Amino acid sequence: MSLSGKLGHDFKDAGLLKRALTHASADAVVSNERLEFLGDRVLGLTIARSLYEREGEGDPATLTKQFNYLVSREVCAEVARAIGIPAAFAVQKEAGLRKNDTALADTCEAVIAAVFLDGGFETAAKVVLHLWHDALTKPIDLVATNPKTALQEWAHAAGHPLPAYAVLEQVGPPHAPVFTVEVTVEGYAPAQAKGRSRQEAEKAAAQALLQREGAAR
Repeated sequence: MSLSGKLGHDFKDAGLLKRALTHASADAVVSNERLEFLGDRVLGLTIARSLYEREGEGDPATLTKQFNYLVSREVCAEVARAIGIPAAFAVQKEAGLRKNDTALADTCEAVIAAVFLDGGFETAAKVVLHLWHDALTKPIDLVATNPKTALQEWAHAAGHPLPAYAVLEQVGPPHAPVFTVEVTVEGYAPAQAKGRSRQEAEKAAAQALLQREGAAR
């Protein structure tokens, strides 16, 4: 099935989709960066409206955590892979960006913007809800999806200063680095973890400390 078929939208202006799939490394003049900026807002409004309508009188703090997870780089990158963006991505071959979560997430948002410009907000919202169906309907483990916030809240409740993160090591080529990060909470032994980005390593380290101290239950 084509990318348009997976989106459920037939483009009147095919050039919009082509631009959405063009990374700056392939064409710095006609790239998807401006579309990514717009798509981020279309995605955010669609998810926020969906949560507001679905959760009724839900706690705003919980809604915010759910929202932050659903529009996160990780979820956007998962959606990008599910609809075949890596294969359609116009990118400099040597850049290694077809496997890069940030590049894939940005391109996913650019594609959403292309649908918005081609068919309007409600059409784009329909596409987003279709692509995010599984993420919106499955239970969200807020500790697992946002361990840094969970660790911060746990430390605060225990009367400790905010967690401190430090990069211990960065190895590998620029397009595929591996970070080793250590997180420290006063009064507890530090925890370490690795990740493909500093943010990923920090989240893994926070999760490791929470699990070790029994705070993730």
